[in-house]
Amino acid sequence: MPARRSRALTIAAAVAVIFGLLTIVSGARALFGGVDMGAVVPFVLWFNFVAGFAYVLTGIGLWRGTNWAPMLSLGIAAATAAVFAAFLWHVGSGGAWEIRTMGAMILRTGIWIAIAILALRCKKAA
Repeated sequence: MPARRSRALTIAAAVAVIFGLLTIVSGARALFGGVDMGAVVPFVLWFNFVAGFAYVLTGIGLWRGTNWAPMLSLGIAAATAAVFAAFLWHVGSGGAWEIRTMGAMILRTGIWIAIAILALRCKKAA
């Protein structure tokens, strides 16, 4: 019988899946739907769209209690922070950008750092 999943990890798994699905939908609209999103930063948009699939996969892995999901959540957190740093470089270099991108990257980075910390702590406790 598998170990009981903590309530916090259950919530984190649900957040990851929902956040991933929303990310995929919004990214697809921006990339393929002909929606004018303003001054998008293409590498950020593509990263977030592709990462949405990893969010869903990680959420499912956390829900199922897999051994790989905590490390994938850490990888997502690190990759998101790296893309955020590159975005900040782009902004600092005078590149065009939207304020909502700044907010989204702060939110994404914060959420994935929190999920990774929680997932790794729960893995150690198991």
